[in-house]
Amino acid sequence: MAKCANCGKATTFGQNRPWSKKATKRTFKPNLQKVSVLEQGKTVKKTLCTRCIRTMVKTAA
Repeated sequence: MAKCANCGKATTFGQNRPWSKKATKRTFKPNLQKVSVLEQGKTVKKTLCTRCIRTMVKTAA
């Protein structure tokens, strides 16, 4: 579910690196929003990342 319907951006994994250089696991989650999008004359609810939403707004205007 935690995936952008447009670009496929999903949760990635990495490590916290404090001053002591002790690595601990962490996750990087994308900023996903549920948005109503007009597709072929019909409104469809999609889960999109904010980057895709901004790009859609720019191309629509």
